Amino acid sequence: MKPPRAWRFTPWRIFRASLLALIGVAAGLYPAYFLTRVIFDPALNGAGLSLPARRLHESLAGRYASWATKRVASGKATLLSHEDISGTEWPLYGSVFYLWAEEELQAQWERDHSLFKEEPRRFARPAIDAAARLVADPGHAAWVKKHWGASYLEQENLFYRMLVIAALGSHRHLTGSDEFLPLLRSQTDSLAAELAASPTGQLDDYPGQRFPTDNISAWYAIQRADRVLGTDHSREIEEGLRGFVGARAGLLGLPPFASESGSSRPLDGSHGCGNSNACMLAPALWPDTARSWYAAYEKLMWQRDWLAAGFREFPVGYPDGEWYFDVDAGPVIRGNGFAACAFGIAAARRHGRFDHAYPLSVEAIALSWPLPGGRLLIPRLVSNAADAPYLGEAALLFQFSAQPLFAPARHHAGALPAIVFVCLGLYLGGGLLLLRRAYAVLRPRMRSRAS
Repeated sequence: MKPPRAWRFTPWRIFRASLLALIGVAAGLYPAYFLTRVIFDPALNGAGLSLPARRLHESLAGRYASWATKRVASGKATLLSHEDISGTEWPLYGSVFYLWAEEELQAQWERDHSLFKEEPRRFARPAIDAAARLVADPGHAAWVKKHWGASYLEQENLFYRMLVIAALGSHRHLTGSDEFLPLLRSQTDSLAAELAASPTGQLDDYPGQRFPTDNISAWYAIQRADRVLGTDHSREIEEGLRGFVGARAGLLGLPPFASESGSSRPLDGSHGCGNSNACMLAPALWPDTARSWYAAYEKLMWQRDWLAAGFREFPVGYPDGEWYFDVDAGPVIRGNGFAACAFGIAAARRHGRFDHAYPLSVEAIALSWPLPGGRLLIPRLVSNAADAPYLGEAALLFQFSAQPLFAPARHHAGALPAIVFVCLGLYLGGGLLLLRRAYAVLRPRMRSRAS
């Protein structure tokens, strides 16, 4: 029998223990700490600027500026297939959300300078410029040029032109720059005139494809552009409601997800991703109709049980509607739509419905796996890593920073769904297990070796 081998304190043992401890703190204990702070954040259960919004603003600015600048310089967008929806649409869509969010943050800072050490539009100026230049970049229009040809800025092509107006209007508002003023003015005037002249009040996103929620987004972008251009399309915006009511409405008067090209006859039922977007933007356009849409959306799509709360992607009973995935809706789990619930945060906040906004916001953070430095791991992973890595974080930045346009309703959020505490337990338990393992690696002990 050989004598027991003495335990030795080696560099490899120190490295292993340090790595385990680092992962345990960063990926376990920190997310548990951050989620606990979020649960008690009053700005998620009322008006104000929440902790997640502040952290994302500080974290995302540098990353977004670097990514957007490099992407434009690379020319990669010109090489993508026009059928690659996430690769072509998402870089622009994420940039619009980022710019809208910075406008919201700037407005909050102007009311309370203590929110940030530096004015948001100054702190994030490189990202603001980079996001606008990405949207205005002709290379990032390559996919719509394949759909619409040389006249892609002159007729229909509503989704792309809406994004251009939205991004450049925000850039002008935040910076005062004239860099994109001619393009912004021409697109705002021409798209507003084309929508107003449409027999049905809607235009096609792509040839033969028409989505009412994108038409609503177009009116919202035009309204915001009016602020910086000194133009007034309020009459056209008011009349634009005709495209989404009466014979052109869907279930319970909500805008349908898709309409027939030309006639705008509803083709599909109500989808949560479209409803959340419509209810998020409509309060600024048609307040009375927005209230009725939100009430119908709540009746048709809101669900809450012991595990989770959220907006459904499809009404109850829709075939295959409980577990589903597509590029617009994202994952649908137990009926709850990823996009419907994410965009539902800003929709609920705009309507003052914090009984919806609060559980949705806390669930979003709980399921996002927050990391030190303000990053959100899961939104980063479910975005398009190659072409739009920051869509998820940019979209959530806008959701968390949106402020009420209606007086908060007197609704109590009640107890948080169990999924929040399941995630909290997993973060805390996982972190503690890794720390325990790190301690075990370093703990002196004797090992016996059989002869």
